[in-house]
Amino acid sequence: MLLVKLDTGFNIEVEFPISPFHKRLFAWLIDMFILWLYLQLMSSIIDSPMFGISWQQVLMLIPALIYFPICEITMNGQTPGKMALRIKVITDEGGQPSIGQYLIRWLFRMIDFPWWLLGAVFSQVLPWWVLPLIFIGLACVIFTPKSQRVGDLLAGTILIDLKNRTSWEDTVFTEVESTYKPRYPQVMQLSDRDINTLKSIIESVRRKNDYQLAMKIGDRIKSKLKMESDQDSIEFLQTLLKDYNYYSTN
Repeated sequence: MLLVKLDTGFNIEVEFPISPFHKRLFAWLIDMFILWLYLQLMSSIIDSPMFGISWQQVLMLIPALIYFPICEITMNGQTPGKMALRIKVITDEGGQPSIGQYLIRWLFRMIDFPWWLLGAVFSQVLPWWVLPLIFIGLACVIFTPKSQRVGDLLAGTILIDLKNRTSWEDTVFTEVESTYKPRYPQVMQLSDRDINTLKSIIESVRRKNDYQLAMKIGDRIKSKLKMESDQDSIEFLQTLLKDYNYYSTN
């Protein structure tokens, strides 16, 4: 499996497995099947006019058009297809993409997968020799070091494989008890990117038992925030995240 090392906000590299092409393909096919089912269902509900396109049909198409960005924004970098294949969109720095990055990936999907070229060529609007451009997204995924399509390159995102990896939600987003007493108010000096990095690091440490990485990142944070702790490195990082959740919701 192709691995990529990303430089985090603490100048420490974290290793991520890149999603293999066949997983991306099957995830896309699942999403296409869901969209096909949706369009079939809506077509059976909405009567088609004899000529032209009705406003109901236009409204019906809108959810299909924005399916990918809405899913990735609301499902933390995944669509139903990506979730089924256990792959996920993250930034090429190891954090969670912004809404703008998800939208860039979506906007350039028409360039990555320009199936409309088939219709343009068959209707003789465009010459036959433009057909190889249909595979521009595939070529990018195959030949770029991080298996990125054009939309990923421009958005600064990659797709990682979550197989055999503990989910961020299991390792980070634990319930904060009502009686919980936070220990490190300095945690709120960290940026969102730093917090996303911590999620990735805890996941990596648990997966690979890389406690050396936990010690390095713990020392960097203590130095950055000018703080001391009597907890071991893993416990310290988990407490930071729990404190962050506490201060963010209270």
